[in-house]
Parts: sequence; structure tokens; C-alpha cells
Amino acid sequence: MQDLMLLAQDPTAWVALITLVVMEVVLGIDNLIFISILTNKLPPEHREKARRIGIGLALVMRLALLGTVAWIVKLTTPVFEVFGHGFSWKDLILIAGGLFLVWKATKEIHHSVDPSDHGEDFIASSAINSFGAAIGQILLLDLVFSVDSIITAVGMTPHLPIMVIAVLAAVAVMLLAANPLANFIEKNPTIVMLALAFLLMIGTTLIAEGMGLHVPKGYIYAAMAFSALVEVLNMVARNARLRKKNAGKPH
Repeated sequence: MQDLMLLAQDPTAWVALITLVVMEVVLGIDNLIFISILTNKLPPEHREKARRIGIGLALVMRLALLGTVAWIVKLTTPVFEVFGHGFSWKDLILIAGGLFLVWKATKEIHHSVDPSDHGEDFIASSAINSFGAAIGQILLLDLVFSVDSIITAVGMTPHLPIMVIAVLAAVAVMLLAANPLANFIEKNPTIVMLALAFLLMIGTTLIAEGMGLHVPKGYIYAAMAFSALVEVLNMVARNARLRKKNAGKPH
């Protein structure tokens, strides 16, 4: 308790907390985009439950990993080398998660642009199987984003209470944004393509990070923000054209 009081009086601790909360929220939104796209493929009665489970798993994983900070730090220690470059368990997790994201986003984009393609997907036609498959995929990506999230937190502050508060804040934002984001994505088909493109870029970034190529996060999120702004302008223009068209029709 005394340590918490001392932290509360330390201005640098507050700066670290605010910065970490922002970063954790951004990483959480990445996680949430994937959850939203995946759960929107389920029957309507299962969607909210799957989202809650997915976000709950993200919280459990993050808090569990925070409880093993000493072990998490060791994940950055190289375990083998290829052509002189050392790969750690963190690198391998990021590469595996990135490959999965690239594969999944590419497959979903293919289904979107070629509706006649009815090839087999992870998500089966059976509601039970599809629910289980969706939770399995969410669990896999929750693990990747959780490891990335906690390693980011460990790199920014040595204080466990700050990490816990930041993680809880990020998950709270995910819970609040889950249904509105999923509904918005479902009602705007072009947003689905944009979100899949984001996942493709995030997957590529994870692979690059795992291979030792540092990609400044600021560039990634600036590109995502710019793309989202362009899409918002397109939506406003489409709605304006639609209103004008409806206004010209005889009542």
C-alpha cells in the first residue's frame, strides 16, 4: 500500500501510466478488430457471447502473463540463431501470429471479392462447430496480442501496479467498444475490407518485428488513421449522394 502511495506521488509514474494506457488501448483495438470480424460470421444469437468470451480470454491472458513477468522477460533471450540473427520465443510467437493474421486476412479478403468461392473455412456451417472454431482462433490471436502487450508494458515501466492498471483500462475500453465496433463493421461492408487490410498490415508488421526489423508503431497507426479518415469521407459522400437521390424522387 505504501508503494502505491509513493507511486501516486511520482509524476514520472503518472506519465508512464498515461503513455502505457494509450499503447495498451491501441493494441487492444487491434485485437478487437479481429474479434469483431470473426464473431460477425457467427449466427446473431452467438455473437455477443463470443465477443465477451474473446475479451475475457484477452484479460485473463494479460493478467496471467503479468504474474510471470520474470518469465516474460526471458522470452526475449535468443534460443537459436539463423545466419547470425538470434531468434527468441517472443520472435517466434510474433512470427507465428503474424503469419496466421496474414493468412486469415487474405482468406477473408478472397471470400469478400469472390462470393462464388465456397471453399472450406475454419468456420464450419454448424453453429456449435463455428462457435468453437471462432473461440479457438480468438484464443490464438489473444495469446499473440497479449505477449506483445505485456512485453511492451515491461519495456516501458518496472512497476507492476502501473502495468495492471493499464491492462485493465485497455480491456475496459475493449468491452465498451466491442458491440458498437462489431455492429458498425457489419453495417458497412467497405469497413470490413478496410479492417481486413489493417489486419494484413498488422500481421506483416508482427512478422517483421519477429524477424528483427523494427517498424515504428507511429507510422503504422498514422497510416491506419489516414485510411480510416478517407473511408469516413467516402461514407459521408455516399450518404450525401443517397439523400440527394431520395430527395429527387416523387413522394
